[in-house]
Amino acid sequence: MAYIAPVKEMLFVLQEIANIEEISQISGFEDYGYDTASAVLEESAKFCEDILAPLNWEGDKNPSFWKDGQVVTTPGFSEAFKQFGDAGWQGVTHPQEFGGQGFPKIIATACAEMLHAANMSFALCPMLTDGAIEALLTAASPELKQRFIPKMVAGQWTGTMNLTEPQAGSDLAAVRTRAEPQGDGSYKIFGTKIFITYGEHDMAENIIHLVLARCPGAPEGVKGISLFVVPKFLVSDDGVLGDRNDVDCVSIEHKLGIKASPTAVLQFGDHGGAVGYLVGEENRGLEYMFIMMNAARFAVGMQGIAIADRAYQQAVSYAKDRVQSKDLNGSAESVPIIQHPDVKRMLMTMRAYTEGARAMAYLAAACSDQAHHSEDLAVRQKNSLIYEFMVPVVKGFSTEMSVDVASLGVQVHGGMGYIEETGAAQHFRDSRILPIYEGTTAIQANDLVGRKTYRDSGQTAKLIASMILETEKQLECENSIESKAVLKRLTEARVAFERVVDFILANFKSDTKNVFAGAANYLRLTGILLSGWQMAKSLLVAEKRMKDDPNFYSAKIATAYFHAEHLMSQIPGLASSIVEGGSAVNRLMPEQF
Repeated sequence: MAYIAPVKEMLFVLQEIANIEEISQISGFEDYGYDTASAVLEESAKFCEDILAPLNWEGDKNPSFWKDGQVVTTPGFSEAFKQFGDAGWQGVTHPQEFGGQGFPKIIATACAEMLHAANMSFALCPMLTDGAIEALLTAASPELKQRFIPKMVAGQWTGTMNLTEPQAGSDLAAVRTRAEPQGDGSYKIFGTKIFITYGEHDMAENIIHLVLARCPGAPEGVKGISLFVVPKFLVSDDGVLGDRNDVDCVSIEHKLGIKASPTAVLQFGDHGGAVGYLVGEENRGLEYMFIMMNAARFAVGMQGIAIADRAYQQAVSYAKDRVQSKDLNGSAESVPIIQHPDVKRMLMTMRAYTEGARAMAYLAAACSDQAHHSEDLAVRQKNSLIYEFMVPVVKGFSTEMSVDVASLGVQVHGGMGYIEETGAAQHFRDSRILPIYEGTTAIQANDLVGRKTYRDSGQTAKLIASMILETEKQLECENSIESKAVLKRLTEARVAFERVVDFILANFKSDTKNVFAGAANYLRLTGILLSGWQMAKSLLVAEKRMKDDPNFYSAKIATAYFHAEHLMSQIPGLASSIVEGGSAVNRLMPEQF
């Protein structure tokens, strides 16, 4: 089924939730208001719908393959990537001094959603390149920046993130790749890295690997890790490509989904040592890499929203066409299944999850823009706290919900959903990796509990709760059935959230395991709450704008109403499981399993 970018919905969120006109008041963003966003999103939609979406199914049928150390990507991918780079899409958010366009993150976020919805396997390559560029911009020397960033921004070279190793998994303290200084400013890198997305491919002239490794005498654990640039082909001072570096792709993985995206095992230094260059200072590599990881985590959250929307679109199309069973009102003939209440329930669940998560993520992107670019220190600090709090939620919640939404998409199709040719199964398979890579849901949940809630004594969580309370006060002035229902559920949800925050603060040190037993449910609770808060704000706008576009705004109201009654209504129960259920999780001993 064709993909249609939801440009109208995206622009609504940009304007009414993310407040793009406020972003355009920031110095340097004056030209990036609503009109510019509208034009950019329309062009992005054309590229994604016409060029990338038709390759999605092809990538699943004819995935990338490895032979003799080389990776050949899906037919059409290489040509599409050249078009992507030539059109300037890789450089949307990056600084103009390196050839980028300098757009705010909020506009780039909408473009990224389209990219991933159209073709997630393809989109992983520019996504990782963006993260590599961000890490270099933050920590690399001026010489390294000039040598590598411009061609990455131009889409001529791509970037990777090389963290984990066979023995390490998510425990980066166990990284053993080593870096030996050569006396000329370079290092020789030796080791094996696994799960390297687009670690080898045929879509660009060069691949710039960012690699975690240990220098001689480095401390054990994460404090002894450094970050290095290791290009596939060496690059001279004047930017000319030289000899192949000592980096070999020894295999790629055979995966459940995202099959067109090559996931490589890379071997560094089997023939004398791969040439690498230190980024920043020794032993601060994880600190620098976390910049890339944080960008990637937000981007993976957008992948979840994207694949959920793709699955929803396909399910709606099928439900409108598939005729089966009589209407419960007693029709004489069979009707399209979209008229059956349970099919509507599934479609509304898919829609409410997706729209709520989109609004939450776009708000987070707007906070990032304010945190990095506002001229007001207090505004920067406030928005930085909110953005950092939201990143694990955007990543963890949006990816988990995408699996649920894609699964519902299969269910709407019935038996045909289990047949590959419909495409519904591909969305389900593609979505399943999202809660795993770039930090599992447990890692995001633990981060939310420890670093984002306990570390600042719950101040950011309570700040967000106070902002939600302001929306409740606005809802109190409305009299519709829908606004009253949303107010009731939002208030219950906020109170439950505050109850959980207080529980974490009171028990974090004295009952640590029971607190963390509820971490994943805390993340889910927070994701539903933050999404529901944005849906409540959408409802307030829609009720005032009904006359402008009755079909669009009545759908916004109905979706917010459903979200409140079917999703936010779950929050008090989740809170009870967190506050009262930790001991039940930890009751059995390992030998009893």
